[in-house]
Amino acid sequence: MFVEDLDVAGKRVLVRVDFNVPLDGNRNVTDDTRIRAALPTIKYIRERGGIAVLMSHLGRPKGAPDDKYRMDPVAARLSELLGTPVVKADDCVGPQVSKAVEAMGPGDVVLLENTRFHPGEKKNDEEFAAALASLGEVFVNDAFGTAHRAHASTVGVTKHMTQSAAGYLLEKEIRYFERILEGADKPFVAVLGGAKVSDKISAIFNLMERVRSFLIGGGMAYTFLHAQGFSIGGSLLEEDKVQIAKEILAKAESQSVAVHLPVDHVIAQELDAKAEVRVTDGKEIPDGWKGLDIGPKTVDNFTRELESAKTVVWNGPVGVFEVGPFAKGTEAIAASLSERDATTVICGGDTVAAVVHFGVADKMSHVSTGGGASLEMLEGKELPGLAALTDK
Repeated sequence: MFVEDLDVAGKRVLVRVDFNVPLDGNRNVTDDTRIRAALPTIKYIRERGGIAVLMSHLGRPKGAPDDKYRMDPVAARLSELLGTPVVKADDCVGPQVSKAVEAMGPGDVVLLENTRFHPGEKKNDEEFAAALASLGEVFVNDAFGTAHRAHASTVGVTKHMTQSAAGYLLEKEIRYFERILEGADKPFVAVLGGAKVSDKISAIFNLMERVRSFLIGGGMAYTFLHAQGFSIGGSLLEEDKVQIAKEILAKAESQSVAVHLPVDHVIAQELDAKAEVRVTDGKEIPDGWKGLDIGPKTVDNFTRELESAKTVVWNGPVGVFEVGPFAKGTEAIAASLSERDATTVICGGDTVAAVVHFGVADKMSHVSTGGGASLEMLEGKELPGLAALTDK
């Protein structure tokens, strides 16, 4: 079910949002993207006379209250964005919280305290889930970023609700990933980067049946190059994943799926903006040097492959883009995708940070709000938070 399938008028709507946002030293919200992403669902509930009871985690408290991770700055920013006061509860369960929620009227918004202040949240404790569920009459999950976790606030509460639906953000995420996995316009190209092959193995095998090609950069590329017999110097290597890299390359070849690896590299002896930087002539990296970005020939190869793509999914930067000399590869991919007449889906925290950093996030078809959840979708897994929702 989706939120529009619910009758929310006059009802307490328990909503799981993902307000796990970064805070500065003064506990001010430094990036409100995730708060803004939940606004359509909150506004829908308010406009139809529902009472929005919001719950989220923030940071990584150790199952106990921690002033560093209180939701007060989030409530303040949400109040500004909604243009209406948001009541902030001092806990997420208990008699005082129940009283505060019962005092709310149609169109009101209350934000519960950090769910991870209770050990029962991550343990999906039955009693804790029931206590949360008692605060609402229907449930809406709009937190894609935690949909891959079977926690009390994502899965446990649904066992105590007659109706559990997806919010607008969750619906959008589902729609884009279903489109990629079930009905992608061809040609379909996957750009994969980041540090580790191990993080992407299942996704690669699942996407193998669907894509024309893989463009592989970042730290994970060096394990593949090592598997092909090339010298990678002191670059990142997952020794225990060399065999699986060989198997991936062999399977891709047998299925006529192209795997594009770097043909040149931006290298340095240290990951430092002031380090001496060189560009290799070919695939080999000399001893004592590390590959930290794809080189200009690789950029040309990758962007040429993207020109004809109708669907692109990108997970993982192709270089250490946070450090100036090693940003050009990731910036070039971002720029290329921003100009494409194609469905472009960006997922993974670092990749999202990259398209935001280079100012092209708004040029992408979809920028996913969930790192782990998006990767599990690409792997073809069923997410617990989605599976728990009421079937329409």
